[in-house]
Amino acid sequence: MSARTGVPPIKSQGIKTRLVPWIQSIVPTDFHGRWIEPFMGTGAVAFNVAPRRALLCDTNPHLIGFYAAIASGEITPETVRDFLTRQGEALSSKGENYYYFIRDRFNAEHSPLDFLFVNRAGFNGMIRFNRKKEFNIPFCRKPQRFAQAYVTKITNQVAWVSKIIQMKEFTFKCQDFNATIENATPHDIIYCDPPYIDRHVDYYNGWNDVHERELFRKLSDFGGKFILSTWHHNDYRENEYVKHLWSAYHVLTREHFYHVGGKEENRNPVVEALVTNFITTTIQRHEETSVQRILPDPVAA
Repeated sequence: MSARTGVPPIKSQGIKTRLVPWIQSIVPTDFHGRWIEPFMGTGAVAFNVAPRRALLCDTNPHLIGFYAAIASGEITPETVRDFLTRQGEALSSKGENYYYFIRDRFNAEHSPLDFLFVNRAGFNGMIRFNRKKEFNIPFCRKPQRFAQAYVTKITNQVAWVSKIIQMKEFTFKCQDFNATIENATPHDIIYCDPPYIDRHVDYYNGWNDVHERELFRKLSDFGGKFILSTWHHNDYRENEYVKHLWSAYHVLTREHFYHVGGKEENRNPVVEALVTNFITTTIQRHEETSVQRILPDPVAA
């Protein structure tokens, strides 16, 4: 594990960047199979774990399309720098209306570079789609968003991801979690980071009681190891699904603070949970420790 956690170029509510070292710490050292993620999201966990082989999936075609474009060479650090510099200059001169012009173009044409633009210029780094599958996050109200330093930061993030993909055997697929889990073998490790039930708005598709229980059944029937990320409790309530479903397995907890989210109640401290169906010395130590604390992380713009 590297001393410094890498940050992916795509942002989202619920991003796991600050929790990556914790997740990495419980991955078995003798793991030699595939790392499988049915809910890839931004890719923060997979790119930091950086296994030799990985199957990374999501139902959001724009997330998969963006990283698949990096894998194919369609998107490079150079194309990102050039695109964001040009579009940033246009945003600076034309203002808020230009963001909505690009958002409309993305919703019509689905360009991976336009997706990156609206993701990094949208309000509070959120990803949200309406029922028509249209990206509907409003502008961040910062016409100077793509200053040179910011473009360089994003370019470096793309370069980091590109290097990992080139060195590893990563496969990206747009499919639901059922198909992904069914593709796994007992030699693989499945890491699941589904939308947090009863907390976050959906990123692309909904998530409800039926989905949570189906995921529980699928993972319970899986013959290999799994790790699940979910929320345990906050100052107002607890996750009843941990109590009634996931408590059948090892449940580790740690306090975290989310700065990204459209609702104020989703930006308060929350106790995260990692659920596993296997035990290691590290997991034993975690279980013997009460709720651990992570310092609030500033929004990585």
